[in-house]
Amino acid sequence: MSSYQVIARKYRPQRFADVVGQEHVTQTLGNAIASGRIAHAYLFAGPRGTGKTTIARIFAKCLNATDGPKVDFQDDDERCVEITEGRSLDVLEIDGASNRGIDEIRELRDTVNYQPAAARFKVYIIDEVHMLTQQAFNALLKTLEEPPAHVKFMFATTEPEAVLPTILSRCQRFDLRRIPAALIVEHLAKIAKQEKVKVDEAALHAIARGADGGMRDAESTLDQLISFCGENITEADVLSMFGLSSQVQVVSLANAVLKAEPEAALTELHSLTTSGKELGRLIGDLLSHFRNLMVYQLAQGDLSLLEISEAEKTALAEQAKLADAAALSRILEVLADCEYQLRNAASKKILVEVSLIKAIHAAGAMELNAVIDQLQQLRTDDTPAPAPASSAPKQKAAAQPKAAEAPEPKVEKVKEEPAPAPEPVATTYDLPTVWKNLLGALSNFKRSYFQHAFPLSLEKGVLTIGYPEAHSAQMDLADDKETNQLLTNALAKLGHTVDHVVYKVAEPPEDWKPAEPVPVTPVESEPKGEKPVAGEKVDMAEFKNDPLIKQALEVFKGQIVDVRT
Repeated sequence: MSSYQVIARKYRPQRFADVVGQEHVTQTLGNAIASGRIAHAYLFAGPRGTGKTTIARIFAKCLNATDGPKVDFQDDDERCVEITEGRSLDVLEIDGASNRGIDEIRELRDTVNYQPAAARFKVYIIDEVHMLTQQAFNALLKTLEEPPAHVKFMFATTEPEAVLPTILSRCQRFDLRRIPAALIVEHLAKIAKQEKVKVDEAALHAIARGADGGMRDAESTLDQLISFCGENITEADVLSMFGLSSQVQVVSLANAVLKAEPEAALTELHSLTTSGKELGRLIGDLLSHFRNLMVYQLAQGDLSLLEISEAEKTALAEQAKLADAAALSRILEVLADCEYQLRNAASKKILVEVSLIKAIHAAGAMELNAVIDQLQQLRTDDTPAPAPASSAPKQKAAAQPKAAEAPEPKVEKVKEEPAPAPEPVATTYDLPTVWKNLLGALSNFKRSYFQHAFPLSLEKGVLTIGYPEAHSAQMDLADDKETNQLLTNALAKLGHTVDHVVYKVAEPPEDWKPAEPVPVTPVESEPKGEKPVAGEKVDMAEFKNDPLIKQALEVFKGQIVDVRT
């Protein structure tokens, strides 16, 4: 019985036209051969299984073809057949991982001066060149910079950053890309047809997903599946053998996150783990799916930027309605952090469960700018409409509530350009004394809003309060529904009927002085768990009951940890 040849070797590309997904490299090399601009050293860098060594061998065949150098050499060309079968004396493949010392490189350096035995060029292909020691690199430098005319160097590496810059500068570098999943699926389908094996399209997509852009990995997987399943391969076979999650399961888990259904998310995760799915691969699949969803949204449904199946296209169209790009970005951050922590996590399932809950919360979180806008809207909604003009007293009286109900003051906030001090008010009471008593009726916390305020007038049921331009922001804090109700109630107790409060930016009277700093009432017993602060303390019960503080806590879903005066 003849020896079996694995699919990766049996279907290895033999000319540039057969290489999948690396046209930017093969076309450039083909043009270099056609124009006679052939360099003395080349570096092929890229992920494993993308064709680095394969392209180097094909390039060597093009250079040493009998009537070459040429791209379209004959399949039965003797020189090319020798290179394909690995028996050419003039094309030497060296494993940089096992021949990494200075002695091996010195031997190479001593042999480069010998003429080729039969071919046009002597070609040295060094695989995993980054494994060479620094001393070996240094021994190679001079030869690499000025080799004999009959010598060509071709290096392959998965870690170009580990190659010395002095070596990189002497080579023409080509970076190979991960092969798109669609091209891998197409190539595997051709191989399956030639091998007379029936493979479901969903199974091909699962293989391509697991290969992560490496054609050799995909071909090895197909080879193993044929041995395991025979002539009929389904998606379930691929998923069970390699611990992958189906696209349907990934979409279902993503739906649970986007719809804020933690129970469904944890149930789906439990189902996946009990069936032996690899959690690291699952998180990677989720990351890829949410990335595709974000790109789908930002590209407004343009599918040319995505490598997805028809089933996933439908899922993206439906899920794009469930979250915006900002929410997807936050979900991706949570999943990326989970993927990083999984490497060292002892309890991987617990970490993934917690991360899914975090992702659900992240999807429903609110941007800071939106929170600020909402707080501002809450403040605006709490401000009653301006009072009617004084020229229509009858209409004003008609708008009053029923006698059985407490009258609610109407508040008007007017910001003006700084105005001269008001004319003295003809009243039968002492306005400064009323103002002093009024402030005394307020709590410490409320009174702090009026530290720079001064009374302008109290007449015809209207209290007018002024603020200097420099402290107009304090006026914004003072002007709220609850505070104005306290003011009118306090004035009522002093014998003044007020149903309208007006705030103005104005210049204070010449004899006006800012109020003394509001004394702070110490807290007798600090709530458990709250951080003590240095200096004076705020009455926490009063602080927490402030309407703005309540609204902020509700919007942020937070709690008060510390209050500093």
